[in-house]
Amino acid sequence: MEITPAVIDKSVFYDRLGKLALPIALQSLMLAAVAAGDALMLGRIAQDEMTAVSLATQIQFVQNMFLFAVIGAGAILGAQYWGKGEKTTIQNLFNIMLRLCGAVSLVFFAACEAVPDLLMRIFTHDEPLIVIGAAYLRIAGFSYLLSGVSQCYLTTMKVTDHVAPSAWISSAAVVVNILLNAVFIFGLLGAPKMQARGAALATTLARVAELALCLLVSGGKEYVRPAWKRLLKRQKQLAADFWRQCLPLLGGGLFWGVGFTSYTAIMGHMGTDAAAANSVSAVVRDLICCVCNGIGNAAGIMVGNELGAGRLDMGKAYGIKLKNISYVIGFASTAVVLALTPLVVRMVILTDDARQYLTGMMIIMAVYMIGRCVNTVTINGVLDGGGDTLFDMYSLAVCMWGVAIPLALLGGFVFHWPVLAVYACTCLDEVGKIPWVMARFRKYKWVRNLTRKQ
Repeated sequence: MEITPAVIDKSVFYDRLGKLALPIALQSLMLAAVAAGDALMLGRIAQDEMTAVSLATQIQFVQNMFLFAVIGAGAILGAQYWGKGEKTTIQNLFNIMLRLCGAVSLVFFAACEAVPDLLMRIFTHDEPLIVIGAAYLRIAGFSYLLSGVSQCYLTTMKVTDHVAPSAWISSAAVVVNILLNAVFIFGLLGAPKMQARGAALATTLARVAELALCLLVSGGKEYVRPAWKRLLKRQKQLAADFWRQCLPLLGGGLFWGVGFTSYTAIMGHMGTDAAAANSVSAVVRDLICCVCNGIGNAAGIMVGNELGAGRLDMGKAYGIKLKNISYVIGFASTAVVLALTPLVVRMVILTDDARQYLTGMMIIMAVYMIGRCVNTVTINGVLDGGGDTLFDMYSLAVCMWGVAIPLALLGGFVFHWPVLAVYACTCLDEVGKIPWVMARFRKYKWVRNLTRKQ
């Protein structure tokens, strides 16, 4: 039976969207600011330092794909169960996330400590970059061990109406990170001048502060905390529902994460100038995407709350409204990227060739932003909020792995296309799949209540 969308009270809708999206966007902005701070500070020292750290942080990017699948599944089910008012079930979801994120974090920590040189060789064959990046990973690996646990706390806060504290915790950790970056990279306040290793140390200390704040804040009476006595107890039905959401998210996350890492590796093997320009453009991309990330996260929570509470008509109406908003954000982001291009090109110390590459990449990225914003809100927000998580994996398999990556590989290593042509190939997937995303959206398979009686 087709569900007719409810009439939205615009004041209620925008009030709810603002309270959710703005703190999450701020959190996303602050996280992206760390990468921007690293790039700007290290870029003031040497191009190789900046490039090596940008390549090394791709390891954490891959780790985050595993973590985000786990916390994404927890957020989808958590938002619906919170809409239904079941706190005990959310505690059990918290326990599931902690077990899985802890295991993932331990694996990546061990890899960074044992084989950092091997990890760097995935992204570049330039020996100086490998040496710098490996030194970074040996220190930063400790931060990877902590980040999985803190993400479980922050996600649970978001879906239980504590979005603002979650955002402030992340923001505080970022401020600590940026300040310590300046201290250890440049050797301020009597500290040794550690350059890339200083950025790694700053990141690790910031993660310690973040986790400490999570534990402190979540001790409040109104917060949901892990049920430690049930930490290792398996809830069979809930675990099955969790994996039903997590596995498609993991598949999609790995397709996307490894795909993006492949883009970085391809550009890294096209020379240090191309790698440097790509590193800067990636920082700008992540900063501009903060708004769509905030709205995408808010969309998943808002739609999930309504669907979990049984208000399918309102959930459908919210989804349609948020999809329309994503186009506005996309075109606005395009304008912002174009406006910022002259400023960005002048801010970082680059060779003449790298500066030319960066200018072209920014123009190409401006078009890419339309697809990125629409797909983030629609797929990762609305569709995921209703448990339609398989589509993201399918679309990535076809558009990224079936089209964009093969074209970039052929262009870069077989046909030897210009750097900007190869970069354009890496941006094809987001814009190209918009019609497919809209067709999937209009099937309304995401209008579902996923909750069960526990």
